[in-house]
Amino acid sequence: MAAIPTPDPATPAGDHAAVDTEPSALPSIVRVSETGRDLALVILATIAVVFALKLAQSFFVSLLLGILFAYTLNRLVVWLELIRIPRVVGASIVMMGVVCALALGAYSLREQAQTILDQVPEAVSKLSAAIARLRQGEVSTMQKMQTAASEIEKATSQATGLAVRPKQMATRVVIDSPTFKLGNFLWASSVGAAGMIGQAVMVLFLTFFLLVSGDTYKRKLVRITGPSLSKKKITVHMLDDINDSIQRYMFMLLATNVLVGLLTWIALRWIGLENAGAWAVAAGLLHVIPYFGSVVTATAIGMAAFMQFDDLSTALLIAGASLVIATLVGYFVTTWMTGRIAKMNTAAVFVALLFWAWLWGVWGLLLSIPITVIAKVVAQHVEELEPVAELLGE
Repeated sequence: MAAIPTPDPATPAGDHAAVDTEPSALPSIVRVSETGRDLALVILATIAVVFALKLAQSFFVSLLLGILFAYTLNRLVVWLELIRIPRVVGASIVMMGVVCALALGAYSLREQAQTILDQVPEAVSKLSAAIARLRQGEVSTMQKMQTAASEIEKATSQATGLAVRPKQMATRVVIDSPTFKLGNFLWASSVGAAGMIGQAVMVLFLTFFLLVSGDTYKRKLVRITGPSLSKKKITVHMLDDINDSIQRYMFMLLATNVLVGLLTWIALRWIGLENAGAWAVAAGLLHVIPYFGSVVTATAIGMAAFMQFDDLSTALLIAGASLVIATLVGYFVTTWMTGRIAKMNTAAVFVALLFWAWLWGVWGLLLSIPITVIAKVVAQHVEELEPVAELLGE
């Protein structure tokens, strides 16, 4: 007959309890490991998406520009449909009207633009000469300071009875920098211009096809969400909110750019700067790009003012006036209207600007706010993304 095992009297009762409860800790360990694995997958997926956006920049930029323009012009096509004009004809009329308006505006300002381009070499030469004069003044001042410092050092050494050590000859290393070649610069500029023209043509065609399709993709997205009626309603509301937000944002962008151009024209005309109309149009167009566009406009206007008045202080004053106008309109009008439209906090908008500028450069600055608006609208209607909507909201 087998002996029945008896518990070891030397083993405490607490150890038995620990051994008995040890298997119950396994589910928590499994949950922790699954959470870590899910977090790692999310991080890897985010890195992969960012890398894909960076790699396919030209495709995504063209796609987003086409979508934004289609949302902006869709209301005009709908108005034409209300008066019994077929959608294809209405979309063609709207696109032709936009292209003709741009061409007419460029043609009306061609003489002023040509005058500005003709003055660029002379303006650069004058500006270089002025900067050289400033540098010479700085060098002479530094030389005087070095001479004074040497005399003080010599007097101090003689007072303390120390011999003045002869200065060692410094060895200068001259590195030959590659010379500028006009042919290479013109070739690179022509290739870049050809690429921009091709991208603009693709955006125009994409905008036209999206306008012709109408609500086709909206209906497809609603069907893709599944048979549930609640999901269909959420999708419809989300798409309508995106449509309204983008249209209101583009209208705000148009209004603020026109305001910047008008105020810049008034200021430059009052000062007496030549070609004020062309500079005002440039200021309005470049104001689309947050921060960067205003700096470029102020720099160009300052060079034109220096070319005309031949005074650096006057040029800096005029450039500062242009920058103040863009800053005031951007800070008060644009920020207020963006808050009313998208209801986003300023910090989130600025972080989005930094991220998309790092990712796509100037195009990222141009598209950052619309992308952020779309992301916030989507996050508001998806339960799993509510934390994102809370971070972006006011």
